[in-house]
Amino acid sequence: MSKPTVLLLESVTDQAMNLLSDATDVIVAPAPDRGIEVISGHTIDAIVTRGKGQVNPQLIDACQGLSVIARCGVGLDNIAVSHASSRSIKVINAPGSNADTVAEHTLALMLTAQRKIVESTQSVRAGEWDDRKSYDGDEIRSKTLGIIGMGDIGQRVARLATAFGMEVQYWNRSYVDLPYPQRELSDVLHNSDIISIHVALTDQTSGMITADDFNKNRPPILINTARGGIISDDEIIRALESGRLRGFAADVLATEPPDPQSPLLSMDHVYITPHSASLTALTYNEMCVMTVQNLIKLLNGKSIGEKFIFNRKDL
Repeated sequence: MSKPTVLLLESVTDQAMNLLSDATDVIVAPAPDRGIEVISGHTIDAIVTRGKGQVNPQLIDACQGLSVIARCGVGLDNIAVSHASSRSIKVINAPGSNADTVAEHTLALMLTAQRKIVESTQSVRAGEWDDRKSYDGDEIRSKTLGIIGMGDIGQRVARLATAFGMEVQYWNRSYVDLPYPQRELSDVLHNSDIISIHVALTDQTSGMITADDFNKNRPPILINTARGGIISDDEIIRALESGRLRGFAADVLATEPPDPQSPLLSMDHVYITPHSASLTALTYNEMCVMTVQNLIKLLNGKSIGEKFIFNRKDL
């Protein structure tokens, strides 16, 4: 009996690759956006991608026999989910696999921005020890944290923030039974000292926040470890320049990588990491292995938990 054939758009960890190679015939794309070049003459049963490989309608339609698209991660903005769903192709991901590490990264960014850790470190390196007398940083204790999106990551951030003594409020598109007050989005944006974004990027959330949504009389620090398109880079710049934001710390941007000439990179109180919040060795391997294991089960006619199958009906 022949093995199913998998188109691999991006590398996975060694453990995940060994599992995939043992159970399937793997065709490796020369680059994340060049999968269509290597599938001629093959029946493609599944596609595996991470974050860069674009599984667009053209690639989906070109893969005869396609039954599963697997994303080694959580976000699905690089996959044409609606198109896959219309062809009864299952889309699977690794929900919750990166929740702890992204939540930790969120708190790290929050503390960095609030305590101005980078500036303090630079002062010491420049021999300006007396800068310690400026009392420029601030604690997060007693501050109000507004969380946009209360999924796995948002809930973990809320628990960590509570342990630091923060007051948590949140907005979510549906009711969640949690020990924190649920507010309207405008209330969270206007009445929080720090705002942290944790929603997926969809047609509904793209551009959902603008500079004008922040309260100029109570400018917050904005933290984004979700997706950059939820607020555009231009809107962030506008909010910082107008004083509607007093700081911005993020692991994601609308344009990645950013233009080296982007004003955002030279602005005060801006802290950006290179979309690496979930890329600890442990979490990266867990995401890849979990996804590949579930993919193999599906290709062998076995069932997996419904939480791993994400199709348009879930939005």
